[in-house]
Parts: sequence; structure tokens; C-alpha cells
Amino acid sequence: MKKWNFFYMLPLLGIIACSEDTVSEQTVEETETQTVEFKDDITELAFPNETGKVSEVYYTGMKIPVENVNGRMIYQGDIMIPKDKASKSPVKLVYEKGEEVPENKSVGRTSAYWTDNTVYYEIDGSLPDKNRVTDAINHWEANTNLKFVKRSGQSNYIYFTPGSGCSSYVGMIGGKQNIVLASGCSTGNTIHEIGHAVGLWHEQSRVDRDNHITIHWENIQSGREYNFETYADAGYDGDEFTTSLDFGSIMLYSPYSFSANGEPTITKKDGSLYGAQRSSLSSGDITGVNSMYSSSGGGGTTTNYVNGEYYTIDGLTVLRYNDTWYYYTRWGWREVVNENGTWYWA
Repeated sequence: MKKWNFFYMLPLLGIIACSEDTVSEQTVEETETQTVEFKDDITELAFPNETGKVSEVYYTGMKIPVENVNGRMIYQGDIMIPKDKASKSPVKLVYEKGEEVPENKSVGRTSAYWTDNTVYYEIDGSLPDKNRVTDAINHWEANTNLKFVKRSGQSNYIYFTPGSGCSSYVGMIGGKQNIVLASGCSTGNTIHEIGHAVGLWHEQSRVDRDNHITIHWENIQSGREYNFETYADAGYDGDEFTTSLDFGSIMLYSPYSFSANGEPTITKKDGSLYGAQRSSLSSGDITGVNSMYSSSGGGGTTTNYVNGEYYTIDGLTVLRYNDTWYYYTRWGWREVVNENGTWYWA
């Protein structure tokens, strides 16, 4: 089980250039898509039968590979990257004290947590089988400190809507954010996508995953190998929240995810298979989420920050160490401070 900070153990930029060139609709849509055959009843996909051109964008200060399909930027199969928060070049995220901060500094920034442990939501009237949404929400409320409240004018909310495949954004990105559920997306798939929406990423990308599983690269669909990279592969190191990969996590890929030949792409270290599930949150999932959203209702406040862990706050990935924030540059770690939503060098 991973905290929100799990995903952000990707390499950070040594020198952040000032740029606001967001990824345009034209940039995303001018890609070729291919039809593929994908048979896996566990792994969620935004577009189950299509692939697109893989390109790299900067998102929250990181350079990540995304697959461009039908005008959408998709990461690791079912994670949508918001185009208005991604750019084709690095974005300046840390300022010198006294330096003028641009009024429009939204690119690459996300608040990540839902405040007061409360997730507001709406359900599209045309969504078939709405019970899978209400059942999934009931499961989250019964097992975690999160509350899900029907929207009554709130600006930040989740919108459950029909579409191709199962997909979600990660964390609270601001404004209306879709969780897309095709008719074949089950209650378990919905629990998984809500997991993304509250800040969770995929379990198999842990830094220490190679101690627990083997990736069979020869069996992965060509062009989709990037879905199996760890943050260590990208050159960034760090601790995990839990001590071991959670084979019971609802956020874990299937052993056959993105298989090109029907053979497993992931096995345990001894070569055996494991039973990926989409039934319920595991005990590790619950522990991780409740560490992010404490019972005091202060999701995202300093009371939840754990020394030795990484977090993304106001668009910057930082390490909590001795109750102080540090940001990694090409020259090493530098102390930073957050003042009213903006990061400055200490």
C-alpha cells in the first residue's frame, strides 16, 4: 500500500526552468492510435483496445512517460494526467526569497489531498448500474477515515461518468475530475479508481518491488514497458510506507497485465503466480490511507507528515526529514519552506 507520496519517488529536476507551455489539445491529439487485443479481467485500462504514441511530459516537476490516446494523456493504463497541469518543458516550482512569483503558476501544481477528509462527488445520470458506485463508496467509508458527500455546489469534486474503460486522476487535482466507468467496470474496479482519486498509485511500482516480484519484460506488449518502471529505475531513491510489497492490495497489477502472449508479466520471486484481487481494500491499503487522512480529519496537514517519507505539496515533491522539508536537486538536497502555497529556498 502506498501513500500519496508513493508516486512521487520519481527523479526530480536539478534546475527548474521557468515555463508555462502547457500541453495543448493539438499536441495530444496529433498521435496515432492502434487497436490491440488485451485480455485481462483485473487490470484497469482507460482505453482497453487501443494504444497510442508514448511521449514525455512534465507533471508536478517530474518528467513522466504518458500514452496519448483519443486526446487523453494516460499513465500506467488507467491514470489520467490533467493536460492543464502538464507541460512540454520544466516548470519553475521553487523561488528565491523576495523573488516575484507569477500570478498564474498553476501548471504542474496539485493539492493532492482532499481537505477535511471529505470527498465530494456526483454521479452522471446516464451511468449504468449506479449501485457499483454507492457500494464502492460505502466500502471506503466503512474502512477508512474518509467521508464521501454528494456535491452541493462545491468546486472540487469527483464525477462518476460512463466512457471507455476504467480510469481516474490521482489525488484532488482541483475542479471537476472524472472517474470513468465503462459498463464492464465492477464495484472492485470502482474501489480501485477511487483509490487513485484519493491519492494512491500502483503497488507494483514500489522502489523495493524487485525484492518481491519478477517482471518478465519479454512478455510485455511492445511500447508498454514503461508501465512497469519503478521510481528507482528512474534514478530516484526513497523509503516506502510499508515494509513489503502488499500482494493483497487492490492497487496491484494482475500477473497478466499488458501481456503480449498470454504469459505472465509479473510473478513472485520464486516464479509462482499471485492472486490479484478487486474485491476490497487490503489491511495495508487501509493503513496507508488512514495515515494520509488521520481520524482528526486533517488530511494533508502537517500532523500527518512522517519523517523519512516523500510528499507532493503545492506541486513540489519534498522529503520530510527532522520535521523539515528538503528538495532534491542535481547538487544534492536543499532545504525549502512553504509559505502560503509557494515554495522558497530556505
